[in-house]
Amino acid sequence: MDNPAGGRLFFTNARRSIVDEDEIQIISVGIDIGSSTTHLAFSRITLERVDSHYIVANREVLFESAILLTPYAGENEIDTAALKDFFETQYQLADIDFDTIDTGALILTGTAVRRNNARAIADIFAKAAGKFVSISAGDGMEAILAAHGAGAVALSVNAAHDVLNIDIGGGTTKLARCYRGEVREFTAIDIGARLIAMDELGRLTRLEPAGRKIAEACGIVLTLGAVVSATDLDIMADLMTDHLMEAIKASVLSEPVSDLLRLPPLSPSARPSFITFSGGVSEYVYQRASAGHGDLGLRLAQNIARKVKAWGPEVVPVAQGIRATVIGASQYTVQVSGSTIFVSDLDFLPLRNVPTIMLTPALLSGDIDAQAIAADITHAIATSGVIDTTQAFALGYSWQGSATFARLEAFCRGVAAGFAAQIASAQPLILVGDCDIGGLIGLHFAEELHMRGKVVSIDGIISKKFDFIDIGKMLEGSGSVPVVVKSLIFPGSDAVGRSKLDTINH
Repeated sequence: MDNPAGGRLFFTNARRSIVDEDEIQIISVGIDIGSSTTHLAFSRITLERVDSHYIVANREVLFESAILLTPYAGENEIDTAALKDFFETQYQLADIDFDTIDTGALILTGTAVRRNNARAIADIFAKAAGKFVSISAGDGMEAILAAHGAGAVALSVNAAHDVLNIDIGGGTTKLARCYRGEVREFTAIDIGARLIAMDELGRLTRLEPAGRKIAEACGIVLTLGAVVSATDLDIMADLMTDHLMEAIKASVLSEPVSDLLRLPPLSPSARPSFITFSGGVSEYVYQRASAGHGDLGLRLAQNIARKVKAWGPEVVPVAQGIRATVIGASQYTVQVSGSTIFVSDLDFLPLRNVPTIMLTPALLSGDIDAQAIAADITHAIATSGVIDTTQAFALGYSWQGSATFARLEAFCRGVAAGFAAQIASAQPLILVGDCDIGGLIGLHFAEELHMRGKVVSIDGIISKKFDFIDIGKMLEGSGSVPVVVKSLIFPGSDAVGRSKLDTINH
């Protein structure tokens, strides 16, 4: 710290007063573009500083939008014009300007993420939705957000055993096993209410690849424009429920179920004590809705409710069903950095979609070897799966021990050597730690190593290998930045199952 001004100390990197940052309030938006429905929610999140970290003190939903059936322009594209009109109307109804949004997340889920223009839609709407709205496409992220938004994670805090959240949407079902206030594992399977859809006369208007696959397994031939009988719908819903129960029970999976999985299966474990439901189909499970929408939703709900009851775990009602993911996106995606961070150039933020590599923890447990640090980073980049190895990466690390000059010097020199190619190509140096040392490390690069390029060193953030990280603009009056750690998966086809998808697990 330096530059006393008016008797108050300001941090070097942001000229912010340390007496003004005990509490932060941010406005967050969550947008869910799913296979069946699209909606959004605005939340106010209050964070309080504990030591040099911020914790969430309160979450308040400010506005929940109407629920729109996701519009499609043809079989393989989402109708961007219709979505744009919907979003603009909802922002007006909420009386919220784009510029007042501090952070948030736009989530593309289910089969919507496989549409030809999914990535373009994410980019367009994330930039238009607020100052810093993260894009996330992937089943793992949705499973986590749905479990948070539904309340399954909170329920598991005091539960003696697991809580399993079952999020049944239009194109996929996400399973999240929660224990002691954390999502311990999750998976997703191509089972959903709108794998097939009919018009008011019962004529088939939509047929997803997984829907066709299940129909064929039932010996049913489906043709677009033809009427689907109630008997055939019952047969398909029953087989889908059996497949789903197999995935839920985490037993040895049959080949048909394994082929429908989009992520690795849940590990075998004891039966959960409690089960919660979210997603559109949950409205039928909890008997909050009864009207059909020309799909398999009501049949799936009735079957799964009956078979879960026969299995034995207690089904617990939750406050959020169909809106669980969007509430989770507006309230649970965002971490906020500590107050001891370093950003060499504030105009450089925000940063989006930066792949994360992790430093081997043992390298920071004792004497720090700069050459070993450099070699570890070089290996991590080479095995990251990213084609352009000179692009920007974020280095995640867990500092251990004291922050002496010698240890900081060895660490920073090792990092600089490991990222030599990135530094040479004018990429930023991005470091993400989980403890209160981000500012010291950033200052060491600037003052001792005379790093001329852009350096972003933040702390108080937990990340993992293969995560993608977004870092928003500095929050006024606090000197912290919003951070979203996420999965980012845009499949290149309508392929069914994880064997056909190039996936990165969050």
